[in-house]
Parts: sequence; structure tokens; C-alpha cells
Amino acid sequence: MKTLIMLIFISLLSSSMAQNPETIHFASADMLELTADLYIINPDKSTSFIVLFHQAAWSRGEYLETAPRLNKMGFNVMAVDLRSGGAVNGIENQSHKKAKEAKLLTTYAHAYPDIGAAVEYARAHYADAKLIILGSSYSSALVLRYAGDNPEAVDGVISFSPGEYFASYGKSDHWILDAVANITVPVFISSAKNESSNWQFFYDLIKSEKVSFLPKTSGNHGSRALWSQFDDSEAYWQALSGFLDEYFPR
Repeated sequence: MKTLIMLIFISLLSSSMAQNPETIHFASADMLELTADLYIINPDKSTSFIVLFHQAAWSRGEYLETAPRLNKMGFNVMAVDLRSGGAVNGIENQSHKKAKEAKLLTTYAHAYPDIGAAVEYARAHYADAKLIILGSSYSSALVLRYAGDNPEAVDGVISFSPGEYFASYGKSDHWILDAVANITVPVFISSAKNESSNWQFFYDLIKSEKVSFLPKTSGNHGSRALWSQFDDSEAYWQALSGFLDEYFPR
């Protein structure tokens, strides 16, 4: 009886932790304070871990609905404010705010070190096992670049609507393409239906295991495609779940 009560208590505690994330702070490479929300369903560090990055002009609020669903699938999650952003779903991007206060540049390209800082922090404190990075729009391209630059750092990549978004910020117009052939981990790429030309050439160069998904409907840009307010969101979830089940069984 005591064992049953304890199991119920742990279950209720885990559910509460998932629905009420802990907001944390850590430093990027230039010591800018980054903000993130932790959605921990299982404190065991051997639990697979997903780090989430938002799209342009947004914040970690992009994942208010997505993160708890990933928890239910068995993953611990961290949603990160990158320095290039704004606000969404009532959540202001604190990393962007801090960067502006410090008079730091906040272009898409300048957010790249924040990806590495988040991965390193997650590895050091929460993830001893599989670690996956998920990006949306500009950050979906950055996670591909990061996985190519750091083949041993992560175990999987999920990329919603990537593209070569960085030429206006001092990078070449093939900055992402230059890295993708070096990726060694499983990759999932998806987007709105009309965006496939933005990333098909990335996908073709990836040599590791890979899965792509385009909806039969028009779909949506970035990871907002997973939001339940959209009628076709379950199609995206089914494709993503299939990828995660195959390569990252819980």
C-alpha cells in the first residue's frame, strides 16, 4: 500500500513539474545570461532530453504546449530563449532583453553560440543519455549547422523550416549547406508544404539516417506546425513521433 501511494505521489509530482516549468539561467560563450524553461518529467539523468529553440522574433513561449506533450512521450525538455527573438504566447524573450541592455548584436547569426551554450549546459546538468536539439525557422538552420560543426555533441536533430537565412548577417549564402554533410546523427526535417525547396538540398547532402515530412495540407512555418490550433498538427505529430520512436525509444 505504501509503495502504491509513493508511486501515485511521484506521478503527481512529475505531472506538476511538467506543467509548471522551472525557469533557469546560464551563460553563453560571451557571458550573456540566457534564460530557459525546464520541463522535467523524470529527474533521472538517463532520460532522453530535448533542447528546444524558437523562431525569429519569438521566445521559449513557442513551446508552452509542445514541451508538455514531449514530456508525455517520455522526454525531459528545456526550452531556450536565444538572443535573437522577441515574444510569443505572453512570454518575453529574456535573453534578447539582456542582450539589448548590454548593447550586444542580436541577429540570427549572433545567436549561434547560444545553441552550443544550451547544449553544454544541458549535458553538464541534466542529460547523461540521448540529447536531441530541435529548432524552428532560423534556429532550425542553426541546429543543423551545430550538429555538423560538433558531430559528437548531440544524438539527434529536429529541424522545422530550415533555410539559408544568414547571408545578410555576414555569413555565406551556403553557410548551412557547408556543414550538413558532416552530420552523423539521425535528422528529422519538416516544414510547410511550399517550403521544401528551402531545405531539400540540405536533406540530400545529409549522410546519416534521416526522415522528412511534408503535409498534404498547406501546413505551417516552424514548429508552430505542432500547435493544436491547426487542423493538420496531428499529421506533423505522427511523423515526428515515428522518428522519435524509431531512433530514440524510451
